[in-house]
Amino acid sequence: MQNIEEISAEDELIRLLLKRQTELNALLEVTQAINKDTGTPVLIQMLQVILKSYLQVGKLRFLIEKDGNYVLLSKYGGDIENVGTLHKACLKLNKIKSPAPVAEHEDSLLKKYDYFIPIYHKKKALAFALIGDFNPSAELINNDLNFIQTVINVIVVALENKKLFRERLQSERFQREMELAVEVQNMLVPLKIYKDSRVEVSSRYIPHQNIGGDYFDFIRLNDQEFLWCVADVSGKGISAALLMANFQASLHAWSAVEQDLNNIIERLNKIVINNTKGERFITLFLAKYNEKTRKLNYINAGHNATALYYKGEVTTLKLGTTMIGVFDELPFLNQGEVTIEPGSLIVNYTDGLMDHEQTNKNWHEEGLIDFIKTHGELPADEFNQQLMDHINLVIKGKPIDDVTLLSLRIF
Repeated sequence: MQNIEEISAEDELIRLLLKRQTELNALLEVTQAINKDTGTPVLIQMLQVILKSYLQVGKLRFLIEKDGNYVLLSKYGGDIENVGTLHKACLKLNKIKSPAPVAEHEDSLLKKYDYFIPIYHKKKALAFALIGDFNPSAELINNDLNFIQTVINVIVVALENKKLFRERLQSERFQREMELAVEVQNMLVPLKIYKDSRVEVSSRYIPHQNIGGDYFDFIRLNDQEFLWCVADVSGKGISAALLMANFQASLHAWSAVEQDLNNIIERLNKIVINNTKGERFITLFLAKYNEKTRKLNYINAGHNATALYYKGEVTTLKLGTTMIGVFDELPFLNQGEVTIEPGSLIVNYTDGLMDHEQTNKNWHEEGLIDFIKTHGELPADEFNQQLMDHINLVIKGKPIDDVTLLSLRIF
């Protein structure tokens, strides 16, 4: 016959084996739930059931790192403390990497609990747990604490993976948005710049990133008239690109049927307001030239002043209105008119031509005017290239915005 001690040892072994089996089953249920992409609330509920029902843990505080801060993801038992206070107390144990007793700790908050359980990935603390009202047998305490740490670790890793997956999806959506924006932007930039015996048009366009907010266009209206526009929309990305695409379509449509630039600008302003509800705005320079009368009519809507060069002198074209898309009704509107002499050069640009990452005393609007005076007799395309080369020489830092340069030589 077996003696009492042998029977007791056998019973203890069976009890331990059953306990291990229960622990494995609990872990299996958690991992199966994770594989099914179960939501965070359900995973937290499973953790609480394991701790309450299986391990008889009477009190839990489970903090997890989120975007640089800690949030109280799970809590039960006793009076619930402030998250900041809990986190501050846990930081006193930041060198501890394995479960540790805290009932004798000098901190008044920590001593209300029995054990501190940290979750680390390499050197980064991902989560902390405090458990209280927990009284396992002495021979099982290490096993139970390791099991609790394992379960919490599995859940934390699952939540981290969910976070990384969301970030990857967001990154992929952003990348796709940028690709679409680039496609839209490419449709806005003219593939071929106009040139005939009466006008020569040249351009340079350099987006700051893959997608910019600049737009320029040249439209031959009839045998005697042409219109051009240089514009800059606030913001970037697909929404800005779509807004500019809509702006381009509207400009083409209204310039074909409307003679007065004032009416065109007012209609464009209403279109931008309706599309953006005042959340975006566009600055632009819009001009129409009649080759028979040699009259240039223009409106500068909050844009960089276009420069008109003729025989060593430069005039800036500033008349117009405020940026469009801000006011339901434009507060003022002044259309400019100038006579264009044969051989004049008209230089249009966006603010990226003047803006740089660091303030540079070698480059400013007065410097641009001086450059135009010096090189204003060059062919339009050669002028643009000389200007870009000059900027690269005097500037030690790339532009902080898109650069658009549109020059017209009128004969």
